[in-house]
Amino acid sequence: MAHKKLFTGLGLGLAAALALTGCTGSSDDGTVTLQMVESLTNPARTDVIKGLISDFEAENPDIKVELISPPTDQADQKIQQMLQSGSGVDVLEVRDITVGPFATNGWLHNMSDELADWSGWENLTDNAAKYAKNADGETFYVPYGFYGLSLFYRTDLVEEAGFDGPPASWDDLLEQASAIQDPGKNQFGYAFRGGTNGNSNVVVAIEAYLADQIDEDNAFKLTDGSTIFAAPEARDALKTYFSIFEEASPPSSVAWGYPEMVEAFSNGSTAFLLQDPEVIATVGQSEAIGADQWNTAPLLTGPTGKAIQPMATAGWGTAEASEHKEEAAKLIAFLSEGEASTTFAEQNSLVPILKDAAESEFYKTGAWASYVTMNENPDTYITAVQPRDSAWWTEWIQKSDSELQQVLIGQMTQEELLESWDAYWVEKWKNE
Repeated sequence: MAHKKLFTGLGLGLAAALALTGCTGSSDDGTVTLQMVESLTNPARTDVIKGLISDFEAENPDIKVELISPPTDQADQKIQQMLQSGSGVDVLEVRDITVGPFATNGWLHNMSDELADWSGWENLTDNAAKYAKNADGETFYVPYGFYGLSLFYRTDLVEEAGFDGPPASWDDLLEQASAIQDPGKNQFGYAFRGGTNGNSNVVVAIEAYLADQIDEDNAFKLTDGSTIFAAPEARDALKTYFSIFEEASPPSSVAWGYPEMVEAFSNGSTAFLLQDPEVIATVGQSEAIGADQWNTAPLLTGPTGKAIQPMATAGWGTAEASEHKEEAAKLIAFLSEGEASTTFAEQNSLVPILKDAAESEFYKTGAWASYVTMNENPDTYITAVQPRDSAWWTEWIQKSDSELQQVLIGQMTQEELLESWDAYWVEKWKNE
């Protein structure tokens, strides 16, 4: 991917923040100023982070933190530009889809030494501890929480259509969403994701159809070493998945990404949405549907009666070019333990990283109950790791989203899509 010049297209605020790299460093009184950049930006989330930063500064008066918040749809690119420039960032939001390329390019610092004696390791969940270290035992970021998929559904529309409860499988979803679909009433079944990152839901469906054969350490592989895209069951999954688009989704969803699909459920026009738990808070604020009209259900299963839960995560890391790695690690440790970690997870509807946080009433009631169900039934809702830390993951996203679009508009067949995806990963793994 070609990289634009550093300030091309940047908003004035961000450009100014990057220009003021002199602010990063030690002042005459010995105060260290850290530049911190977030990626998944939204106003409420930014306010939460600013509050936690204030608490950190109160405990560490010799460290000041300046938060930079680029628009979400540009943030990863802006962070990459800042890392390439070698200045202007100390602490940054690192996602499981950016850690591979960022680390490969030498832009991330291995924090193992700074966090070697950190007491917070003991209270991390198994998943958090697992993701905090790569295969070589290096710590390029500490997760702040996890994004796990569940099915958001309209309890009232499901009941009105004559069903006893929400869909349990992809076939059930096709049946219920088709029954609810009524374009004349501006009522649609499923908030389909045909645009940005639409590939991810296609893969979830394929994985559900192959749940008994998945390599849990690489969810794009089967235990026999072949890709999930080469299996006959993948064709069955696509047939169901694209039938949901054709028979039970708004035509405009051919181009929907995250904002559009979430809005379609929140405004009451669609009955089903497959999304991360952060959406619980968003839907909870909807004025179009009441609290008694929606809930969440566990991830949809395939013919095996099982599903693969693709764990997605992000966290805080340190730039290799930072001149204040000790102070950066101190901030990251603060954000990753105790009240700060729990507050961030709850306010952003994340599966928490702390063992004791998971026991709170917050995570046992209402729309969070489906996540408890999935956690309590790991043999049905199997956790597996997608190769999101691959150096070519961004390339894969662009390729797979483009080819999904081609299928939706009739320029590629489902079979051709699977052949292309299989060939891509076979070639990449051959050259590892």
